Amino acid sequence: MKINFKIFYVLLLFLFACTKQNSNIQQTPTSIDFAKGADVSWVTQMEASGYKFYDANGVQQDCFQLLKSLGINSIRLRVWVNPANGWCNTADIVAKSIRAKNAGMRIMIDFHYSDTWADPGHQAIPVAWTGQNIAALDSSVYHQTFSVLTSLKYNGIIPTWVQIGNETNDGMLWETGRASINMANFASLINSGYNAVKSIDTSIKVIVHISNGYDNNLFRWVFDGLKSNAAKWDMIGMSLYPSTSNWLIYNTQCLANMNDMVLRYGKSVMVCEVGMNMNAPDTCYAFLTDLISKVRSNNGMGVFYWEPQCYNWQGYSMGAFDTTGKPTSAMKAFSN
Repeated sequence: MKINFKIFYVLLLFLFACTKQNSNIQQTPTSIDFAKGADVSWVTQMEASGYKFYDANGVQQDCFQLLKSLGINSIRLRVWVNPANGWCNTADIVAKSIRAKNAGMRIMIDFHYSDTWADPGHQAIPVAWTGQNIAALDSSVYHQTFSVLTSLKYNGIIPTWVQIGNETNDGMLWETGRASINMANFASLINSGYNAVKSIDTSIKVIVHISNGYDNNLFRWVFDGLKSNAAKWDMIGMSLYPSTSNWLIYNTQCLANMNDMVLRYGKSVMVCEVGMNMNAPDTCYAFLTDLISKVRSNNGMGVFYWEPQCYNWQGYSMGAFDTTGKPTSAMKAFSN
């Protein structure tokens, strides 16, 4: 049979183009892949203060096992550098990670790179890092990340995801790493963390996490700036804390933002923090159910509730357990 090599060559090019195009399409996460998560970083401190957790029938259970029975398949844990009271230091994070692993859950590690809370209004340099220039801070970020992950690896734990910074709307490690002052420094710090993570295990997904998931202008500003300064990341993380009256608007805006992030940067997205007032559990259930559906529709990788197990704890009012230590109806969104 004679072959027309021109036609054959054109067909090969067409097939190659189709294969390349398909390889760039994000795959929809399966039910197993999709993270239905909870940040429970307070849990050991709560337990040390005498707090206990109960199922709907009032039977006391281990918090991790209880959350698993409610549909949670992933746990998020924050890490501080030298916290004053010891909670959320390396030893505490290892202990909680072992419990999560034993419960069959995947793990996200959230590096704050501070001795205390890091968020849009606070990104304080750890006391031990005071006075360091950007080169020294790059080294400190690398070694802090590498050290914590090495301790986890020694205990047989490889996190699925690692956040380099927490709600870094204006960078981290202020003022040196403040994005509005020096985006290049912020990008350099992100890369230091990224490189440390990948030196532990290249399969770990590195997340850059920004609050206000409904604010597309903020996300474009941050990630355009990081991209133009050659920063490296695998996933884009968001926080979303609506009220009982505006949650549907926030969810719709968050979906539009997620769509834009995927198209603009070719990266997958995840909602790393959500919460709503515990006194409105049915509204919270509607909010979570709708958000999970929207994240799935975008091929998003998961939704994490921030400290759902909290009740009567340090004035925090956005948990998803009632005052008797039982899960509210809001948690049913994760078992659907």
